[in-house]
Amino acid sequence: MDSVFVMPGTVAAPRGGILRDPHSRYETVREALSRIDKAARDMGLPNISTRLIEHNDTSDRRGPEVQYLEIFAVSIATHHMLVAEGVEPVAIVGQSIGELWALAAAGHLSVEDAARLAVARSEVLTRQSWDGKMLAVGVDGRRAESLAGLMDHPNLVLACENAPRQSVISGPRQLIEQVERVADTFGWPSLPLDVPHPTHTPAMAQAARDLRATAPRVPYGTGRWRVCSPWMGRDVGDDDPVDLVAGALTARVRMLHTIRELHAAGADAFVECGEWAVVTKFVEASIPGVRCVVPLSESDPVEAVRALAAESADAGPSRPYAVRVPVQAGAVATVPVTAPPTRVTVPAPTAPAPAPAPVSYVAPATPAPVAPVVEAPTTPSVSDGLNYASVLAELQTLYGDFLGYPPDLLGEDDGLESELGVESLKQVVLLGRVSDQFDLPDLRSNSSLLSVGTLRRIAESVVAGRAEAAGR
Repeated sequence: MDSVFVMPGTVAAPRGGILRDPHSRYETVREALSRIDKAARDMGLPNISTRLIEHNDTSDRRGPEVQYLEIFAVSIATHHMLVAEGVEPVAIVGQSIGELWALAAAGHLSVEDAARLAVARSEVLTRQSWDGKMLAVGVDGRRAESLAGLMDHPNLVLACENAPRQSVISGPRQLIEQVERVADTFGWPSLPLDVPHPTHTPAMAQAARDLRATAPRVPYGTGRWRVCSPWMGRDVGDDDPVDLVAGALTARVRMLHTIRELHAAGADAFVECGEWAVVTKFVEASIPGVRCVVPLSESDPVEAVRALAAESADAGPSRPYAVRVPVQAGAVATVPVTAPPTRVTVPAPTAPAPAPAPVSYVAPATPAPVAPVVEAPTTPSVSDGLNYASVLAELQTLYGDFLGYPPDLLGEDDGLESELGVESLKQVVLLGRVSDQFDLPDLRSNSSLLSVGTLRRIAESVVAGRAEAAGR
């Protein structure tokens, strides 16, 4: 079993006593917590681990710096518990500030340096004192970006693409409140996020400059595991840690795309290094049926980890794993390695790829009635050699290559949008490619294939269309 460890970003303060059992069982957990405590004391902050290993249920929040370090402590402790029980990741992914926890877990940064950098980040954000807000909206990234674009403000942007129907918009508080009202008008669910520092917006440019100027420069190690960056869209190479953390403040987090690329490359389990199912909820929504584990949410976390380790042992050695790394703008190289993957270093681009241009928002319209479609035979065949099975296989390859899915994940009856998260614009593009591939120009204008939205219907239409063409 190829497991990816996921590190949550800014979540609620952990419960008291959440790390009591891991602290008593594992020397590596005790050492990591001790190092976080020392770094905290050196910066004039209270001990971080005390509340986390005692049985009390109070949140006892003592400012954002302590909150960040508590989240870090839970993440790094869970990581060490997993590794101690024999579960090793093929990659580690962090959401937002969780990328910093991922760098420390992988060994690229020391625990102390990661703690110091987290506090430095919090301090520059507090000094900027920006009156911003973040809003989770239950729609895909394209719709969320269009919604933000309605207000036409440079600092109101799509901040995170988490899942097919979960995006986050970040911007000035007053405008976010307007966005929330508009979303409610359209019937789109939304939820304001309780975070100490709204980020992932151009409004954070000054904070990013201050962080680069004032944060302590930290040494960067080779690391033991691969770290994937959702905001850079690639693996972390020899990037400067301060630049990584500063750059993320203004960049969009594309968690959905990172999760799907890892799954397409062979990852079949995602393990949350946190107290709750936060990132793994995005995983489950993005890849239906994938294995997700949140050890600390179980009644016996250690037993949950041991069960995962047993599954991994039963699965045998990991299969060859494809690492996708950027080579140049617009190109991706697939490098076969064996898990745990060796580190691949390539020249890093000078800047992240530009975000897609905003599109004008079009209010939802009542769909036009679609004429009833006569169902084609389940396995039709045609005289020019095409049959349903061969067409379906070609479609699975075509759609899989475009979406970053392995072909066998694409079931013939899976809803392209409802289950696989393929938004309508992408479906139009893909249907055009199907039309070209099978020389069926009328196919691209068949709106019923978009409304039905399964590979079975598309394959049946291709077979029927080719049969008709052959009979002329």
